[in-house]
Amino acid sequence: MGELGKLRLGVNIDHVATVRNARGGATPDPLRAAQIAQEAGADGITAHLREDRRHIQDADIEGLMEMLTVPLNFEMAATEEMQAIALRHKPHAVCIVPEKREERTTEGGLDVARDENRLAHYIAPLREAGSRVSIFIGAEEHQLNAAHRIGAQVVELHSGAYCDYYHEGRFDEADVELAKLREMTTYGHSLGLEMHVGHGLTYDTVGPVAAFPEVMELNIGHFLIGEAIFRGLATAMAEMRRLMDDARGV
Repeated sequence: MGELGKLRLGVNIDHVATVRNARGGATPDPLRAAQIAQEAGADGITAHLREDRRHIQDADIEGLMEMLTVPLNFEMAATEEMQAIALRHKPHAVCIVPEKREERTTEGGLDVARDENRLAHYIAPLREAGSRVSIFIGAEEHQLNAAHRIGAQVVELHSGAYCDYYHEGRFDEADVELAKLREMTTYGHSLGLEMHVGHGLTYDTVGPVAAFPEVMELNIGHFLIGEAIFRGLATAMAEMRRLMDDARGV
């Protein structure tokens, strides 16, 4: 096992809500998915309350805060509305992510360096309220430096490019992106940041990232929810956990 301890698995339940909202009814219930994930050993639950409420709804956040015994990682854009919601609920962690209404999923990391002063003021009350502040960024040194300067405690590196290249069969490019992730997890850790990685990870791509000893947590959602359709969420999680543990030598 890596010297920094067991790798945590955060399970993102957004896309259970996506399926629910496709029909406008009450099922499938993302809170039930969160409960199953929690009972199956998830170390945390991630939910992204988008400005357009395309999947997770305000009532889902209310329910998660009431029922979870593992930490909630509340993903949100850096808006006044979302700050007010986070300050009302005081989740264990808030993860600041970029958000564009036209995107299907989060397409890249937050440009912290370009918006450093505003973000520093934005996250200060969240930290004061007791939430751990995470910033979702690309694997770039100047973004890590900026995240550190504004007072973020955690950084989550966007692994989407690595995963996309891998699944497109562009393995040389995937290796380049993996090397960037490896270098920047080491660099971020040297700054005192807690390093997380997420976006696009699958059974085929998780091993090399899980092997990075500085990485403390992986956040995985879309793939696990997709696998859950065929094999059940607990079983899908168990396989992901096995691959993560194997990579860490547990």
